[in-house]
Amino acid sequence: QVQLVESGGGLVQAGGSLRLSCAASGRTFSRYNMAWFRQAPGKEREFVAASRWSGGSTDYADSVKGRFTISRDNTKNTVYLQVNSLKPEDTAVYSCAAGRMFTRTPNYNYWGQGTQVTVSS
Repeated sequence: QVQLVESGGGLVQAGGSLRLSCAASGRTFSRYNMAWFRQAPGKEREFVAASRWSGGSTDYADSVKGRFTISRDNTKNTVYLQVNSLKPEDTAVYSCAAGRMFTRTPNYNYWGQGTQVTVSS
């Protein structure tokens, strides 16, 4: 069992940056692939970024490539999402997920509650 708690969201102006964190409980964190998804009001949840359990491979949605960076520290049971050059269309609830699959689909076993990111123009 893995429990995930996100933090680091907030209100930021366009062009600004945030660092989102996802702290995981459980001793098997390092065995899970991790991902970030986001959901804006009235829209479906969409994939943002993913990291393999080893951290050696990452994947990004085209809309965030070059602006967002996913990383993980298995010693701290934490995965991060550095979000730079934010745009108003990045406004959403960002959730982290953990699972055995490394995928852009939401087929992850565990989910956090999410953290709100709001970008003003």
